[in-house]
Amino acid sequence: MAQPVLLLGAGHGDTCGEFSLARIAAAHPVILVDPDPPAWARPYLAGHLAADPAREAQTADAVLRYAARRPVGGLLTWSAEHLVTAARVAARLELPGLPYETAAACADPAALRALLLRHRVAPAGPEDTEGPLVSAETVVLDDEIRIVALTRTTTGPPPARHALRHCVHAHDGLLHNRFLRQCVERAVRALGLTHTVAHVTLRLTDRGPRVTGVAPHLPGDLLPLLVEQATGVDLARAAATLATGRLPELTPTRQRAAAVQFAYPATTGRLTHLRLDPGAAHEPSAERMVLTRRAGDPVTAAAHADVTDRLAHWVATGEDPAQCEEALRRMARHLSATVTPTTTTYAA
Repeated sequence: MAQPVLLLGAGHGDTCGEFSLARIAAAHPVILVDPDPPAWARPYLAGHLAADPAREAQTADAVLRYAARRPVGGLLTWSAEHLVTAARVAARLELPGLPYETAAACADPAALRALLLRHRVAPAGPEDTEGPLVSAETVVLDDEIRIVALTRTTTGPPPARHALRHCVHAHDGLLHNRFLRQCVERAVRALGLTHTVAHVTLRLTDRGPRVTGVAPHLPGDLLPLLVEQATGVDLARAAATLATGRLPELTPTRQRAAAVQFAYPATTGRLTHLRLDPGAAHEPSAERMVLTRRAGDPVTAAAHADVTDRLAHWVATGEDPAQCEEALRRMARHLSATVTPTTTTYAA
């Protein structure tokens, strides 16, 4: 039987975290380190350690006590706020993991920017607000940096600019762009990443690619689902495999496209109506369509929202991005929502 993998923190969203947790649990028993396992995670867990990953010493003690009684195969997290704790605990258990300095830099945008500049990797600056936003879904092996998929992201209105849509295409032409690949490879090497899954975000400017962030863990927003639907590569299982010190299977088995769209409220107020027409289940390209808020909830308009304000999301697959985009438009017609406005003042 496979040795258990310790997961530090379940994350903030059931709809995005559940897919990855289910994939990992299919290959390894999962022990969640979290103060209180959320209901959505419990069906996938083999056990639970009641510790807060935000408290490093408490978490280290709980994990070391557990490891003294039974073997642990690996440790991982998909929360940026737990990267430093994960690095410390993995080192104490002599398990594969990020170096402490790398984890600290990735968890701190200012430190990350300074490190990239020191290694002559171009980070995005305040002026870099125009140009496509993409992310390289990357698997870093012992001696190879492999971009397994590229995600194109459409963002909402400022100042929040949260993702409205992501699309992954197995045949995206940017996968062959040497400037983008070099930028990703240099960022990975600057941070000293090894044996991990990484989500490298970039802004494609007139001056070339500019790195906006590096997350050395599984991405959220259902990107592992999109990558699997488009290419057949299972990023969640790859992350767990790497955490146990082994090499994952990364051979593509599909050549398609997949996309997800998120619905945000147009108005700040109280959600008085939210409905998904049953006809959505019959859309031929639909992978899923899920409501994520309830009538009665307070919600914030897209320009000032955060991801918890999302009303719903839906995923479509197709032969190419154009088919996905058309499917997303059709699926959007099945959603209806009403928000009773409230007056809210935002600081400039």
